[in-house]
Amino acid sequence: MLLTASAMAATLMGTSACVHSAVFNARVEDNYPAAGTLVPVNGHDVHVLRAGEDGPPVLMIHGASANAREYSWSLAPRLSSDHRVFMADRPGHGYSERPPNGEQLGVQADQMAGILAALAPEEPAIVVGHSFGGAVALRLALDHPERVKALVLSAPVSHDWGGGGEAWYNEYASQPVLGHVFTQLVPLVGPSVSENGVRNVFSPAPAPDNYYENSAIALLFRPPNFRANSRDVSALRGEVQAQQDRYDTLAMPIVVFSGAGDTVIKPQLHVGQLKHQAQNLTLVALPHEGHMPHHGEGAAMADAIRRLAQGLSPQTPQTVAIGAGPE
Repeated sequence: MLLTASAMAATLMGTSACVHSAVFNARVEDNYPAAGTLVPVNGHDVHVLRAGEDGPPVLMIHGASANAREYSWSLAPRLSSDHRVFMADRPGHGYSERPPNGEQLGVQADQMAGILAALAPEEPAIVVGHSFGGAVALRLALDHPERVKALVLSAPVSHDWGGGGEAWYNEYASQPVLGHVFTQLVPLVGPSVSENGVRNVFSPAPAPDNYYENSAIALLFRPPNFRANSRDVSALRGEVQAQQDRYDTLAMPIVVFSGAGDTVIKPQLHVGQLKHQAQNLTLVALPHEGHMPHHGEGAAMADAIRRLAQGLSPQTPQTVAIGAGPE
């Protein structure tokens, strides 16, 4: 059967996109290689960056559209002198393998628990979670409380927000068949439009210089990584809805750093509800921060982690002063 001109054009475009995608992947992985430890958990490797050799364990879980390097130059260096810091690529992100049903928070939490069982079996850890990673950290504390000494959350997603805010491209990329085709095109356009997205997530605070490079955001635009991210985000509302009624069982200390200027999520729909459920929650409201407080207020967050690891109250004059803004 002869191909029509339009079909031939579509085939050529698809072939060209696949070739460009393969070249892009090779270049990105050469620039940002897997520099950590592969930890086998439930039959699938989890890639973990490590910092520090002694001290209490700290597990850091990144958010959507990110990877473990998010913490490697922001928060981890503040703790590596006296803590063992584990920065995990979530399933399907960075260099971690994607298990079946990897979009489920319970599955992701199980993978994080496996890291702690393998690398810090002797004591519970301080668990840090940003945004989507906050939802995973909460699920880890719900399903594996013996592994969690305390939670320190940065702009966490915790509750059903009622809908809205989902990017159109996640719907396309998360489809079983269409998603494979669509994501071959992502390396063609994704990197060029990411600068505006970076500004938005940090606003009203300024984005750090070289954020895109230091956090290896280009890893996101590899097609399998982009599909995993889209499926995570598309499933998130239903996943937090399924766990949010359990938060009143959380007894460990929880500290939430929340930017009043956050335009990615609405803090009042997340930490605003979480603080009425969790038994031991300290809210640090940040009047001049957006969705990335672990960068702008990294020193205060590290101080809270250090105090919690020592069994002390996280509330200090510093955090009180920082949190003097509106909720």
